[in-house]
Amino acid sequence: MIMCFSGTGNSRFAAEKIAEITGDELVCLNDYMKDGYKGNLVSDKPFVLVCPTYAWRVPLVVERFLETVRLEGSEDMYFVLTCGSSTAGAQKYAMKLCDRLGKNFKGFRTVVMPENYIAMFNVPDKEEAGQIVKEAIPVIGDAAEIIAQGRELTEKIPVFGTVMSTVVNWFFFKFLVKDKGFHLEKECTSCGQCVKLCPVNNIRLEDGKPVWGGNCTHCMACICGCPSECIEYKNASRKRRRYWFGK
Repeated sequence: MIMCFSGTGNSRFAAEKIAEITGDELVCLNDYMKDGYKGNLVSDKPFVLVCPTYAWRVPLVVERFLETVRLEGSEDMYFVLTCGSSTAGAQKYAMKLCDRLGKNFKGFRTVVMPENYIAMFNVPDKEEAGQIVKEAIPVIGDAAEIIAQGRELTEKIPVFGTVMSTVVNWFFFKFLVKDKGFHLEKECTSCGQCVKLCPVNNIRLEDGKPVWGGNCTHCMACICGCPSECIEYKNASRKRRRYWFGK
């Protein structure tokens, strides 16, 4: 089973490619989270988690969800994480998560995809993003072939990777992952797309305008998926290109 969590589409693309090659079922964790699902996920084939890297680790929201549901069937689990530049020491924490879930860790693969975190960084233009995706495809394909064959994915943790995934991760979630910075600077059309896209049900419409509820995971789906680009994050996102996979 390919389990995918994705904010703006990078990880979904990777998950779809892996599912095509392995022939495995693809499930969208965003939908399960949004529905408050607490049941079982059952697969005779290895579980494969495909998700973004948040502050150089598996997103906390994904960890919490997987610790809430029960993964039944296969005892094996792979991790494929997308990122803008590096996953640092995320592999170490993926192994710990695997242990908590009672699964055998079958390996980890980093896939560099276009940057989407416009709360802090610029994103590539369409041409550059296309080139990054083009270079990622064989990496995804190689990982998928290894998974299909039941072999282990191997990858070294870079120097200083553990520091990035511990101290910096803690600081990031403690002080930076807040939704108070989201606001409107253009006329909102009240389309509700931000509400639909939020995987943690953190956004509601009040008088036709989005209101954030304090439980944000900074997936950037609302700000990058807004059709009218009326959402901004503090002053950081002004004049920055929005990123949505394929656009």
